[in-house]
Amino acid sequence: MSRDHIILACVFAYLVVCIVVGLWALRRTKSAHDFFMAGRDLGIFVTGLAVFSSTLSGFGFVGGPGLVYRMGASSLWMVVCAGLGFVLAFFLLAKRLRLFAGLRGSISLPDAVAARYKSESTRFFTALAILLGVMGYLATQIRAMATVLQGILASTFGNISLEMCVAISCAVLVFYCVTGGIIASVYTDLIQGFVMMIAAVLVLIAAISAIKGGFGGMTEILVQDDPESIGPWGTAGIFTALSWFFVFGLGLAGQPHIITKMMMNKKVSDAKFILPVSVLGYAVSAMLWISIGLAMRAVVLQGSHPELARSDDAASAFLQGYAHPLLAGIVFAGLFAAIMSTADGFLNIGAAAVVHDIPTAFRGRSLNNELFWARIGTVVIAVVASLFALYSGEEFVALLGAFGWGTFAAALVPTVAIGFNWKRANATAANVAIVSSLLINFGVKVTGASVPFGIDVGALSLLVSLTLFFGLSLAMKPQPIDADIERVMDL
Repeated sequence: MSRDHIILACVFAYLVVCIVVGLWALRRTKSAHDFFMAGRDLGIFVTGLAVFSSTLSGFGFVGGPGLVYRMGASSLWMVVCAGLGFVLAFFLLAKRLRLFAGLRGSISLPDAVAARYKSESTRFFTALAILLGVMGYLATQIRAMATVLQGILASTFGNISLEMCVAISCAVLVFYCVTGGIIASVYTDLIQGFVMMIAAVLVLIAAISAIKGGFGGMTEILVQDDPESIGPWGTAGIFTALSWFFVFGLGLAGQPHIITKMMMNKKVSDAKFILPVSVLGYAVSAMLWISIGLAMRAVVLQGSHPELARSDDAASAFLQGYAHPLLAGIVFAGLFAAIMSTADGFLNIGAAAVVHDIPTAFRGRSLNNELFWARIGTVVIAVVASLFALYSGEEFVALLGAFGWGTFAAALVPTVAIGFNWKRANATAANVAIVSSLLINFGVKVTGASVPFGIDVGALSLLVSLTLFFGLSLAMKPQPIDADIERVMDL
């Protein structure tokens, strides 16, 4: 069997597993509570692996190596600081979110926000921020999946357009997500979390073997080409690197696809065990981000491989050219698993916003036959995100991901991470923080404006939203909090 056929067989085998998991999850998905919250019955390892898997996905597997290939050490400020963000997010939210969900029967993050602030307008703005952020981040997953699929299929079937690969990716995602909901996602995370960790170690070995002298040889080659690329700030510069430190370190506590999973575990006390599982899995798997990007840049500079047409092709090119075919097939299968489970998480929270949270904010209850409309909403969001992935310009996958991450962070870190721990925070401050962050993020995106000194727009909008949130909360009279919610905040 040829190398290409081995890789295709591994990917095909994984897609079959996805179909089986989706059909199995379909039988367990009896209500909207199951579709959105997995019955709030997940164990430690399932939750822990689901949390860390949601963080890497196509963003880390495709976008991360692409950024390292293009910018050198700059993007390490994303991947390293996101690891610190796990600790902060669990400290601020793990127990409180789970207790809020149990007290009020919440099936979405905006449900918990509405209970905290006693405000339907805050529920609406939270749902709106989630829906808009989902478009940017889900587009990242679809574009990453299509980019990898295009590279795999090209060697066997010739040149296939990105549009066709996006259509295939969207169709597979829709089947997987509509049938099983979040149950399919978290149990696939369990499988692919282990695959990612094992593959990361093996890819690290392959990356070291690809260059004479290992990492020392890579460093020598990169220094000769551009010493700045492996300096502390990389080629992006100090302001970009530090703004990524800010938005990725603090911003993880505002990522709804991650923190929503903190509402799904069976026991509140499990949080202290889930954190180390998530951090360990993330730390091991993040080696893919670093090793592939450095190795691929080094082999191009030393003349062993032609210059890549797109930075996002770094992972595919390395696996197809410098890894054992079975390892490449396993990593590609793991990549598809990461993308699909994370995309399912985004589609899930996006569908919840459309069929549950926004209708509840306006009319006091969600749509009738909520499970049916959740599946319809999933299809519509997937199609819109696919169009965004194709026509948002020639964005790198990681930069699309950074935009989605920054949108979530700026809107939800003040409202959720701070507001769930600070009693003086009020609904007006939360609403203003969310609206201001959306105006800045999407204003810059739509107008094509650039932020001075290379500062990431997400970091700028997070700084503005935090300032407004604290300022308004301190300036206004404290608002009453329901007694049960206040008891949780006192823990």
